[in-house]
Amino acid sequence: MPSATRSSYFRTIQKFGIEYSPDVLSQYVSERTGMQVVVVDQKSPKVLGFFALATEIHDDSGAPHTLEHLCFMGSKSYKYKGFLDRLATRAYSNTNAWTATDHTAYTLDTAGWAGFAQILPVYLEHVIVPTLTDAGCYTEVHHVDGTGHDAGVVYSEMQGVQNNQGELMDLKSKRLLYPEGVGFRYETGGMMENLRVLTADRIRQFHREMYQPKNLCLVIVGEVDHTALLKILDDFEETILEDIPKPDAPFKRPWTESKQPPALQSSSIETVEFPEEDESSGEIMISFFGPTCTDTLQMAALSILLTYLAGSSASVLENILVEKEQLASAVYYGQESRPDTVIQFTLSSVDTDKLSQIEARFFEVLHETADRDLDMVYMMDCVHRERRQVKFHAENSGLFFTDSIIGDFLFGNRDGSTLRDLETLHEYDELEKWTEFQWKQFLRKWISDAPHVSILGKPSAKMSKQLKQEEKDRIAAQIEKLGEAGLKELEKKLAAAKAENDKEIPRDLLERFGVPDTSSIHFIKTTTARAGVARRMGKLENPIQHIIDKDNSESPLFIHFEHVKSNFVHLTLLLGTGPIPVHLRPLVAIYIENLFNAPIIRDGKKIEFEQVVMELEKDTVGYSIDTATQLGNPEMLKITIQAESEKYQTAIRWLRDLLWDGVFDMTRIKATTAKLLADVPEEKRSGSSMTSAAEIMVHASPESIGRARGTLVKALYLKRVKRLLDSEPETVISQLEEIRHALCQFPNFRVLVVANVEKIDKPVSSWDLLVSDLDTSKPLAPLDTRLSRLSKAGLNPGGLSYIIPLPTIDSSFCLSIAKGPETLQDPRVPALMVAVSYLDAVEGPLWTAVRGTGLAYGTSFSRQVESGQISFDVYRSPDAFKAFATSKKVVEDFVSGATPFDSLALEGAVSSIVLGFANAQATMTTAAQGSFIRQVIRGLPNDWNDVILKEIRSVGVDEIKKVMEEILLPAFKPETANIFVTCAPIMEEDLVKGFKGMGFNPEVKTLAFFQDDYGLKGDGGDDEMDDEDDLEASEGDEEMTDGSEE
Repeated sequence: MPSATRSSYFRTIQKFGIEYSPDVLSQYVSERTGMQVVVVDQKSPKVLGFFALATEIHDDSGAPHTLEHLCFMGSKSYKYKGFLDRLATRAYSNTNAWTATDHTAYTLDTAGWAGFAQILPVYLEHVIVPTLTDAGCYTEVHHVDGTGHDAGVVYSEMQGVQNNQGELMDLKSKRLLYPEGVGFRYETGGMMENLRVLTADRIRQFHREMYQPKNLCLVIVGEVDHTALLKILDDFEETILEDIPKPDAPFKRPWTESKQPPALQSSSIETVEFPEEDESSGEIMISFFGPTCTDTLQMAALSILLTYLAGSSASVLENILVEKEQLASAVYYGQESRPDTVIQFTLSSVDTDKLSQIEARFFEVLHETADRDLDMVYMMDCVHRERRQVKFHAENSGLFFTDSIIGDFLFGNRDGSTLRDLETLHEYDELEKWTEFQWKQFLRKWISDAPHVSILGKPSAKMSKQLKQEEKDRIAAQIEKLGEAGLKELEKKLAAAKAENDKEIPRDLLERFGVPDTSSIHFIKTTTARAGVARRMGKLENPIQHIIDKDNSESPLFIHFEHVKSNFVHLTLLLGTGPIPVHLRPLVAIYIENLFNAPIIRDGKKIEFEQVVMELEKDTVGYSIDTATQLGNPEMLKITIQAESEKYQTAIRWLRDLLWDGVFDMTRIKATTAKLLADVPEEKRSGSSMTSAAEIMVHASPESIGRARGTLVKALYLKRVKRLLDSEPETVISQLEEIRHALCQFPNFRVLVVANVEKIDKPVSSWDLLVSDLDTSKPLAPLDTRLSRLSKAGLNPGGLSYIIPLPTIDSSFCLSIAKGPETLQDPRVPALMVAVSYLDAVEGPLWTAVRGTGLAYGTSFSRQVESGQISFDVYRSPDAFKAFATSKKVVEDFVSGATPFDSLALEGAVSSIVLGFANAQATMTTAAQGSFIRQVIRGLPNDWNDVILKEIRSVGVDEIKKVMEEILLPAFKPETANIFVTCAPIMEEDLVKGFKGMGFNPEVKTLAFFQDDYGLKGDGGDDEMDDEDDLEASEGDEEMTDGSEE
């Protein structure tokens, strides 16, 4: 313990307020061990912890990644797998971790300081003094099971990504950017061939080298008791001094004191093949070295320049390569902060035959940009917008400062001088003074004239078949080499390892930690006010309502206000989709994509879309249109604009101009259609996404907007729209006008305003502009619902099961759908919430049975009241059937009583629900949106959270068993569930056999089977035969019709 004369071994390096945020940042360092601590004091119900270690390795062994997993398997004082996560669920907490190339970070996500303080020292012991047993490495990292197949949690994770397009291209890029001996060159997640031979001793060695307190930084965000925190850390350090290398022992700081990469002397371009049956489109990845990440001015300039080049449809690269020349579906950019920052551009969905030409065209455009006059007005707009967005995100995200703090710990000065750069936004003051010459000089130095590495990602059907055969041959050879006796021995070894790992946690060890008091969880309160038709929901009495009433309480609009202390306004216009003709609903995808990227008519003159986008960016912080899924209604559309409070009326004017004065310009519509179509092949490469895509095609009726906008509708419908645009363009334009007319009707409109109402002028009457030309006499239309747009199969699941082989994946995914509650007021909901929380808990029943045995990366239940369904998901599994069957047995055993409920785990389930409520209102904006969802979308009282929490705490075991039997177990039964499985082709046979054994009757189908053209037929019937999926369909599948209402 610290001496009586010393309050703490932790010295304050600095403490400062953030000029553009109410947050305060404090930095400490331990003079005993060198541990760093940075606290961001922030008002929130959440306390977030990020425990970052600089981790550098010079091989592809995967030791950093495997260590990240193994630290959760037990520690010096708590030698039990799952103890940390069992404790976390009791302390309103959730743990997680990630492995990046340059660091490993462990996260602690807690509701309230009390729970965070309780678990912190236990968590840190797991990081610094983990058990790292042979048994843990065997099950968690890699093993061969009794059937001769490779498994293990980490192995399964990397199996699912190693041969996908992005990973293959990224790895090749790293190999070309960095020479041997530079840590950024390597795959820290581990290559499968390396994971198969990685030893526990190698992992232990890496831990001893890197996991030292002097190489650890704790980043903590939220309402923190600093005195208590430093006391906890002092006490913790006292317990580990004998277990760590001596604090004064020599230590080479990773990255900053390591071999630095040489500058690129010349450019290189290489082709990387990736497995894909559809060889029509590939991808281009282009990388440069940029300025050092600790130079705040240079990094801000880089961010602004990238926005200028590719930040929107009006920016140079996007406008020319995507919008005008239609050579790619998008130009993305990113940067990896390092001593030599990596600048990366990605051109997606590029015609495979033109990869080389389009890569060359990319640089032609860059050189033309550097040689011509820059648009300095737009450049200054980018500077101002960047500053606004920094302020906006600092206010609206608890995570805003964490990346910068971790980056500073990895590469910045230990005296805190580089961290201090977060205090102000002075760099933008300087950049506002930059001349055109300076910007051109910067562009040429780092991008247009800089050496680079270009990777051309080329799809290969041959590689797909080759990888499948090679894996099949490797496993067959492995089985032959092991023989029956060897396989039995491995089965025994695995069973022994599982037995050691799964030793029961003594109850008294968990009982030492009580469930913390909730008084330290300070939920964000917002104030509701209503105007117009919304007032019919009930009279409100509060100061904000009085402000609203003074303006114009007779507005015909439905306007819901949520008052928060903010410098920004968040405007959302919710649009009903019921009036849109069903056969035109797939065109909504084009309408959505086009809304913010189209010309408008202003004062009788046509304003081109580039000018529209530039003005939008000048007046706003952000804008978007999408379905209202995030507001709890996937069948409605929402248009959102964020702006500074003084731009309130301007934002409303933009809504009006975009909705009524937007022009359906033929050039823009063709560009939009081409862009959407170009993304389809890439969307089809995701196993998880395609289970969901197939599911909505079967369970939703054609009326569903979610279905009509789905990949498997776009794949067929938009191809035919593209041809129609060539032959009958006026037909498509008139159909889009029909959609606009259907949407822009007064009964469809509901408005949500999240703002500091005290700061905005005319909060109600400003909206008159939106409806001044509309017939406001019609009543408000009811909310659209997913439930009313289900197919027969969706309303009554059971009897359908599909296996969908995808050559682009190496693992399998499963999604099962059964009936569930249709409203949160269903009396079974409290028990259902506890049951799902209990089963899905980290280190809970399903985790230990499935992830803990390497059967899948994860499983989860989800309740969807909007569709009255319950779903069960198996994510990234070497055998989705085994994971599914094992999960069913877990639920059955609870229902039958064969497995008793654990009272401590039940307490943890309730705590996890509390954490979920805190997550839903972690910021002012999300808290306000949650209030709107409860009151308007769900029709619940605003205090529903408080009511349901009381009900949840009183749920008994019999109630939980009942909902497990009546709601959850049907998700595993063929007569009450429909299942959708995507898998690597090599897995198809075994999966069919497995699910048949459970009573399902799985049909093997390609994605083409689920496609729907909504009645828009191609020329000559077989005009789509050039499409990959239609070729598949011709081999035996017939397309579904009418949402598979079988």
